[in-house]
Amino acid sequence: MPKKEAPLEYLNHFIPEGASQLVMDYLHQYKVHLTVTRERKTVLGDYRNAVDGKNHRISVNGNLNKYAFLITLIHELAHLITFMHYGNKVKSHGKEWKFIYAKMLEDFLKLNIFPQDIIVAFRQTIHDLPASSCADEGLTRVLRNYDEPSEGLMLIEQVNEGDFFETEDNRVFRKGKRLRKRFECIEIATKRVYLFSPLYEVRAAKAG
Repeated sequence: MPKKEAPLEYLNHFIPEGASQLVMDYLHQYKVHLTVTRERKTVLGDYRNAVDGKNHRISVNGNLNKYAFLITLIHELAHLITFMHYGNKVKSHGKEWKFIYAKMLEDFLKLNIFPQDIIVAFRQTIHDLPASSCADEGLTRVLRNYDEPSEGLMLIEQVNEGDFFETEDNRVFRKGKRLRKRFECIEIATKRVYLFSPLYEVRAAKAG
């Protein structure tokens, strides 16, 4: 999907019903240029502050389900508001950002737009928010319940130790042991070792 600026009618396809007004209030108040973009493996969204007379810019991946899209958008709006208050004087995911992000999440939770399992996941982490929603394994697992089914895909954590799997770029790996929060995996072609998040999506594969 090519990049596309998101007017209200278009945005309603990507966020839960009932969230539109509060989202648009933020976008208008801070003069945000919101872009819905194609899937990016390394980020779900990003924020660029206003420079040279341009508006603040936020982009969010268009392949996300409605709840994940909204949470990512709130995450990036919190970066914008943090920048407006503190400039570059604080850490990007420091206590100031966490306070603003948590307050914004509370405001959206009051709209009763999230299913109960997502609300429970929020409540478990809202006082100690990770730097990224995708770094919150509990929330990420819950959000996956609302994705469209993808035939043949599984999570790294669902692959048995010693079994082979294939990534989206057709590289084949053998799964190894878990090291703290990630799995140590060996690429078959190069014998190089890589660390994978347990929530990384892959397909089953055979060696050779």
